[in-house]
Amino acid sequence: MRLDTPDTGDDRRDLWLGAQGEASDAAMAGRAALLVFLVLWTIGFLRHGLDAEHLYSSFMHLVHIPFHEAGHVLLSPFGRFVTVLGGSLFQVAIPLVCAAVLLLKTRDPFGASVAAWWAGQSLMDVAPYIADARALKLVLLGGRTGAEVEGHDWEYLLGTLGWLHRDTALGRASFTIGALLMVAALAWGAAVVWRQWTSRSLR
Repeated sequence: MRLDTPDTGDDRRDLWLGAQGEASDAAMAGRAALLVFLVLWTIGFLRHGLDAEHLYSSFMHLVHIPFHEAGHVLLSPFGRFVTVLGGSLFQVAIPLVCAAVLLLKTRDPFGASVAAWWAGQSLMDVAPYIADARALKLVLLGGRTGAEVEGHDWEYLLGTLGWLHRDTALGRASFTIGALLMVAALAWGAAVVWRQWTSRSLR
């Protein structure tokens, strides 16, 4: 009878932090530079908080839009509520799926940490949309506000659930969770880079 050998602590560390010494000098430099850039970018997002104008003028908003719209289309067979939810759901789920694939399939924990950062920023991107459910002041893709087109995704979703009065609280929660995920992802990425750098310097 064959017994599977359980994962050791080293195996788990290699999964989450990468095998020691596996990254080249060029890869290490590139990862460190990207990490510094993401830290500075994150500080900018945190400093502006729920300011929709700042969030939606960011390059990241352009990244989120195609996934958001695809979510509406792909989930359209499952009824109106799921179709409407699908936009925000997909724009957060896609980077999480990428993180899982990079970690478990590609064995690239640094890449997974960047994808996790992307997921956090996506949650942050959704936050003003949620918080606008009653005010309907956000300018939508068509160039008009929610009030001008008789509502938007989150006005419908929260209204259906009877949670419309909680829109600002839920928006702040989405922003906070997104911010925490971004910071945790940066710490994870830094831990990967640190392990690789220290293991190379000791050789």
